[in-house]
This record gives sequence, C-alpha cells and structure tokens, in this order.
Amino acid sequence: MAIIRLLAFTGARKSEIAGLRWSEVDLGRGYLRLGDSKTGAKVIPIGAPAVEVLSGVTLIDSSPFVFPASSGEGRFQGVERVWRKVRADGGLPKLRLHDLRHSFASVGLARGDALPVIGAILGHADVKTTSRYAHLADDPVRQAADGIAKTVHAALSGKTSGTVVHLNRPARNT
Repeated sequence: MAIIRLLAFTGARKSEIAGLRWSEVDLGRGYLRLGDSKTGAKVIPIGAPAVEVLSGVTLIDSSPFVFPASSGEGRFQGVERVWRKVRADGGLPKLRLHDLRHSFASVGLARGDALPVIGAILGHADVKTTSRYAHLADDPVRQAADGIAKTVHAALSGKTSGTVVHLNRPARNT
C-alpha cells in the first residue's frame, strides 16, 4: 500500500514511483531526483506525508529499488494488482490509478496553488497540460457560488456581516 500512498502524495507517474531507486531519494531535502522519466530527468519535491511513507519502507540491501520485485531482480511489477485491491476495498471500481495524479493537481488548484507551480511539481513543460489535469470538483464550485449568492443576498437585505458588496451598474454606451 506504500506505493499507492506515495503516488497519491506526490502526483508522480506510476512508472516513476514503481521504478524509484534509493539513490534518487533525498529525504533530508524532500526531493525525488529521477534520472529518467517520461519527460527525461526530473526533480519532484515531496511533502512530509511522502517522506513519512518513504521512511517506513524497508531497505533491501540486495536491491537498488525502493519497491523491489517480489522475486528476482528488478522493480516491483504488481502495482495494478495492489490498485485493484485498494479500489475494491474503497468501493471505487472505476477509479484509474492515473486519476491519483489528476486528483493531486485538482487538490492543488482547489487550495489556490497556481497552475505553473502545480505543473512544476508534476513535471509539465506547458501549463496547458496541467490545466487538463487540474479539475475542480463540482462541490467546491457550487459551494463558492452558494456563498457568493448568500453574501449578495445579505447585502441586498441590509443584513451585511462586515462584508462590503458593491453592486456595479453596466457602463452606458455613449
């Protein structure tokens, strides 16, 4: 399950985490320094939850991989099997593993993080790519619309709570 948690906490691609080597992990500074990825060499900043996950992974002296193969040499190959179990346990049968990457971006956007910052974390060269990843869920958007409408309603009703609302009239065409 550590591999799934690390995917959720970093927004990294499956191949980047499944093939992660201990030599690429910098827990002290909070970075993964990948020698190779889909887009070439890349640095992924990681937060405290990801550092905690990596700190809990047992180092196997005979393997350079954070997640080594169950038998033989190489990296772990069973991510999809683990993901199927996680989905079944969570009641999320249609959730794709790559959706964790999209969710990471969406959470950043919902927090107010800028698209270029989120893109830098994900390793995107173009903000347009990040914008396709970062989806706002309907609930936060609906909640914002509800909150704004209530503030305007309170202002129109004379029941303001310290919030100043300016109702602007459209400019006249002259």
